[in-house]
Amino acid sequence: MHKIELKQVQETLYHEKLDNGLEVYLLPRSGFSKTYATFTTKYGSIDNTFQVPGKEKISVPDGIAHFLEHKMFEQESGEDVFQQFSRQGASANAFTSFTRTAYLFSCTENVEQNINILLNYVQSPYFTDQNVEKEKGIIGQEIRMYDDNPDWRSYFGLIEAMYQEHPVKIDIAGTVESIAKITKETLYTCYETFYHPSNMLLFMVGPIDPQQMITLIKENQAQKPFKPQAEIQRFFEKEPDEVAQKVNEMRLSVGVSKVMCGFKEGREAVGKTGEELLKQELTTSILLDVMIGSGSELYQSLYDDGLIDDNFGFDYSLEQGYGFSMMGGDSSDPDRFLERIQKEIPAFVEKGISEDEFERIRRKKIGQSLRSLNSSESIANQFTSYRFNDSDLFRIIPLLEEITLEDVNQRMIEHIQWNRFAVSLVRPLQS
Repeated sequence: MHKIELKQVQETLYHEKLDNGLEVYLLPRSGFSKTYATFTTKYGSIDNTFQVPGKEKISVPDGIAHFLEHKMFEQESGEDVFQQFSRQGASANAFTSFTRTAYLFSCTENVEQNINILLNYVQSPYFTDQNVEKEKGIIGQEIRMYDDNPDWRSYFGLIEAMYQEHPVKIDIAGTVESIAKITKETLYTCYETFYHPSNMLLFMVGPIDPQQMITLIKENQAQKPFKPQAEIQRFFEKEPDEVAQKVNEMRLSVGVSKVMCGFKEGREAVGKTGEELLKQELTTSILLDVMIGSGSELYQSLYDDGLIDDNFGFDYSLEQGYGFSMMGGDSSDPDRFLERIQKEIPAFVEKGISEDEFERIRRKKIGQSLRSLNSSESIANQFTSYRFNDSDLFRIIPLLEEITLEDVNQRMIEHIQWNRFAVSLVRPLQS
């Protein structure tokens, strides 16, 4: 087991790659009471066309990664997985994103029993024609619920406006029509492809003994035969730099309009991994905070004029293959809000970021990162995401200390391109 000393944050991380390809990372924290574990596959909603060497290239229905996540909790024995965790004093959950599917638990006792439950149920799929058909109705209701959720529609409306070809524009759950095409055979194909240990990562943080835990994990995995698997090839259509549409507008049952807007990354800014990806994420986050964060002049003037309220926010997403910024929230006058954004951001870019603004936000980001490392839950939720992109959660603070004002001003020029600007609007139903 490889021992990694994280001197800046005074932590020790342990890593081992098992014979079956599973990557295991253990972060012991003796002063904490709760243990968090995440068992994650590098498989998300965008992975709908793929090939394993020696097999045919296939395309699968949209929403199948999320559907598969739901079905993993159904066991052949009929016993409820959540009840198994509950009996051992654990709280369990799972989620599917664009790029990964994670299964997790937290507990203060019976850690060894709970890690065995986690490994065993995720590695014991049970799909039948009957339980797949039943799940279609359940997920169909979930899809319809989100179709009526104005915040979700506003968020996805912006991504749909930005992307022409990339499957990130497709709702993670798919559509009622797409999930209707899912069969148990397709689920097993996706499971056998993406749930191979070589495509997965197990991360644990808490008051654990790393040597005892790795021994337990090895014993668990040794009982399960896995044939070696070649690297999965994923296929994506070439995505143009330009957005699909400038404005995506819809009307829903809302009292106040919702507006989201942002900039899509061009081809030159995606496809990065490791430190390059992490640096781009951090410089863009600093840029957005200086430009539109709660301490900025633009935010304050929009707030004072009643164009935004306390729920206004911004975010930046970057993965291998796509990236975008978004900002917005409720607005009493979204048209005037957009007019101000498209007038004042160019003026902000022309002026550039000052040394004082940069230093203030850079120190703020360092402080936020340090605070997040005090939370085992935060570490557990973030570690794998960075690891799958060959980057490192524990490099965030050192990189923030290295980033310069010139880096952020250069990133501003690269990112804020108006041919890659899109808007999502949710207006109240017409009376």
